[in-house]
Amino acid sequence: MQQGEIELQAFGPDHIEGAVALSRQENWPHRAQDWQMALQLSSGAVALDDQGRVTGTILVTPYGNDCAMINMVIVDRNVRGQGLGRRLMDQAIALAGDRPLRLVATADGEPLYEKLGFVRSGAILQHQGKVTELDAPDGVEAASIGDLPEIKALDRDAYGADREALIDALAERGHFAIIRRNGAIEAYAAIRPFGRGEVIGPVIAGSAEAAKDLISFFAAPRGGAFLRVDTDSRTGIDGWLTEIGLVHV
Repeated sequence: MQQGEIELQAFGPDHIEGAVALSRQENWPHRAQDWQMALQLSSGAVALDDQGRVTGTILVTPYGNDCAMINMVIVDRNVRGQGLGRRLMDQAIALAGDRPLRLVATADGEPLYEKLGFVRSGAILQHQGKVTELDAPDGVEAASIGDLPEIKALDRDAYGADREALIDALAERGHFAIIRRNGAIEAYAAIRPFGRGEVIGPVIAGSAEAAKDLISFFAAPRGGAFLRVDTDSRTGIDGWLTEIGLVHV
């Protein structure tokens, strides 16, 4: 298929079915509901062939005016090498406006992103599997709706950007756990349905032990269930995640 036959359009709800089919080709676990949540928080573009089939996707998730995250970048293998990835990235950069950009990237797209000026800042490790039986940790509690403002403030301080819309979306679909010290929330995590089971994240904690406790809080009543945790390679908990059945993939 030639590049001239592919049109870019604004990503809308009507494109979700095609996006699911495209992500399944890449062995991504995203369901329609997962794409819907991503689109709810984002704007983006899709590439359509002359039959209206989705052959590429990209989303831009703004975090207030602080920054924007480029994500869900997929190009159909049948049309790679024709510049479609660059067209999608150009569209995403335009959608982000003046916001500083962050990018969730796969190794396949790294050469293009480097040409566009992106610099590797870390690595995200995906862990998943059927979690082993765990004891519930001490010092962790379920959050209430009234805790959300404090969770949002903690998240902004830790992440460096306003993710209020993301936290509201997580509250609609899932649950939060928190650790308090002297009456103030010092760490939190969220869980929601995703893919083959549930995903735990974000996990915002000041230590590896606190992160483990938050994850264990959700995992303890779910022994044998399929869970996913995406973690920064610098957190130092990847070995522990493997020990509890969530292997690095």
